Amino acid sequence: MTRIAYLGPPGTFGELAAMQYDPTAELMPFPSHAAVAAAVESGMADLGVVAIENLINGSVQETLDILIHETDLQIQAELVVPVRHYLVAKPGTRPADVRVIYSHPQALGQCRRFLERCFPRAQAEAALSTTEAVELALRRDGDAAAIATERAAQLFSAEVLARDIQDSENNVTRFLVLGRGLPPPTGRDRTSIAFTFPEDRPGALASVLNAFAAANINCTKIESRPTKATFGEYVFLIDFEGHQKDPAVREVLDRIRPLCAEFKVFGSYPRAL
Repeated sequence: MTRIAYLGPPGTFGELAAMQYDPTAELMPFPSHAAVAAAVESGMADLGVVAIENLINGSVQETLDILIHETDLQIQAELVVPVRHYLVAKPGTRPADVRVIYSHPQALGQCRRFLERCFPRAQAEAALSTTEAVELALRRDGDAAAIATERAAQLFSAEVLARDIQDSENNVTRFLVLGRGLPPPTGRDRTSIAFTFPEDRPGALASVLNAFAAANINCTKIESRPTKATFGEYVFLIDFEGHQKDPAVREVLDRIRPLCAEFKVFGSYPRAL
């Protein structure tokens, strides 16, 4: 049986993503995305599921930094999970009595408009996960609520005060499955890379993008993160269509590697969309 590590405890979107990837797997909750990666690296788990991007909040910086600086695991697959947020509380709690609302920072950000309009005087408090947020709310004496999944509400017998409170009805989170080895090409793949330049000069990034354009390879995402070494220096990250074993992709990667000071391939994997 495959062992899959995820950001726990049970009831989080990470658990939902792991269940979506393999309903038969043994699921192993961990307290952070870094711990998820460490579990796979150490052999405690075979695969790890980590959030990488949300429709509303954008990229998950913790996961990007793990991929850049902390692990050599390869991306095996991606998942897109619909995100539906619920406001839950201790049974009998009245919305008018809620003074504190707990949730993971990502969930708080994804429900910002709802909170501003319906609970403008409530204090938003960060929790390590949406499930922990439910636990924190239930410990209080009827003056707290949590933003969480419906499954978390069911696990802790919490009452649902409001449903589908996310700012966008199309809200989704993209997850990555991390493991060892390179998945074979499927004909519908995505590759993710990161790189730095030896010096800051005009046209450096354009030279990389032009290489993709010349090969007619579509870049689906581009962003940057600080190198954490020198202020003003950045790591660039690109997702693009294709597999690193495809001849056209292999040729482009061979062209851009000499342009970079550091170059890292996070993996080639089947596209979810």
